[in-house]
Amino acid sequence: MSLYGMMRTGVSGMNAQANRLSTVADNIANSSTTGYKRASTQFASLVLPSSGGAYNSGGVETVIRHHISDDGSQRFTTSSTDLALKGNGFFIVGNADDTPYLTRAGSFVPDAQGNLVNSAGYYLMGYPVVNGNVNPVANGFQGLEKVNIAQNDLIADPSKTGIFTANLPAGASIVAAADRPPTNATASAQYTAKTSVQTFDNLGNVVVVDLYFTKTADNTWEVAAYNHANASAAGGFPYTPAAPLTTENYTFDAVTGKLTSADKSISVPVPNGQALEIDFSATKQLAGDYTPIEVKIDGNTPSPIENVSIADDGTVTAIYKNGAKRAIYQIALADVPSPDNLLVMTGNVFSPSAESGDVQLGFAGSGSFGTLTSGALEESNADIAQELTEMIESQRSYTANSKVFQTGADLMDVLVNLKR
Repeated sequence: MSLYGMMRTGVSGMNAQANRLSTVADNIANSSTTGYKRASTQFASLVLPSSGGAYNSGGVETVIRHHISDDGSQRFTTSSTDLALKGNGFFIVGNADDTPYLTRAGSFVPDAQGNLVNSAGYYLMGYPVVNGNVNPVANGFQGLEKVNIAQNDLIADPSKTGIFTANLPAGASIVAAADRPPTNATASAQYTAKTSVQTFDNLGNVVVVDLYFTKTADNTWEVAAYNHANASAAGGFPYTPAAPLTTENYTFDAVTGKLTSADKSISVPVPNGQALEIDFSATKQLAGDYTPIEVKIDGNTPSPIENVSIADDGTVTAIYKNGAKRAIYQIALADVPSPDNLLVMTGNVFSPSAESGDVQLGFAGSGSFGTLTSGALEESNADIAQELTEMIESQRSYTANSKVFQTGADLMDVLVNLKR
């Protein structure tokens, strides 16, 4: 037996318990930190070879494990930009230099420029939505940019698509070709029904389009679209110029009243705007009066963003003051095969390592990625009661190891004094 080895083992035990107390201190200090992942100290025995009946005491070594893959509980808030994840995945954030990191701390607020930033100063990253589409990269951070919800510039969307559903009266009288528009473009023009719809041009100006429905034969209808700005003072015919924006003919089944035409939409060239495709597929010819049922036309006037909403799949939708909505970003998530082996960095963020595996990107609710909740935060997964228990255990173990060292020191004094 070596007294020096005995003292060395005692020191080893004290160092191990000091490491354990350090992780406990970190966990207690961060018990209220959003998205914090607790650390724990794992122990492994260190054995030295013994021979000739003499036992050489070894020691203990420690490995620090971060419980990154363990979910914390969710706490709901009143902010739509507070985000919480449940299950696999991490938010992708960037520092001032746009270096990407991973985090579960989803307490984001807009800064002076409108960029969403958390309490540690990291910016939330996402893919911009361009013409309704995103272009994700599955295994890299290319294409990501800071999610900005300010966008103080006014945005106007021209009308491009619409839905018009109505009942056309099956018992309506047939209007002769010479009496109906566009052949007859005078004030005496005859038609079955008329509805005006609001559309928007490229600059966001309101363009009212008058739609005239005229029964031209049994189960056959003609639709003519006119620019209301060209109407007479009475609000109808004659229009100047007299030509319609477009016309289209439709046929209906005599038994069911359903639209049977191959082309079930009309393309209206909005003045100074886009070609507006209005879908008539749900329109029917049934008994009764002419009744518009559903009229929806997209587009909006110039308006700034008033608020944002974040969907379960991470789509950030801007809500404008005029009530219009537009998807502007989709928040990307990242994951690695071994989350507990990520490198832990200052600011409650993580960085991929060789042990954690390669980063894969995706969206909330798809594949193996977890779910995203807006208006909630993931709390720390540190349990104060558990940490206090471990602190007491470490304290007692540290004291016991110190007694081993003290005993070895006392015996060393005895050995030294034998010569005196």
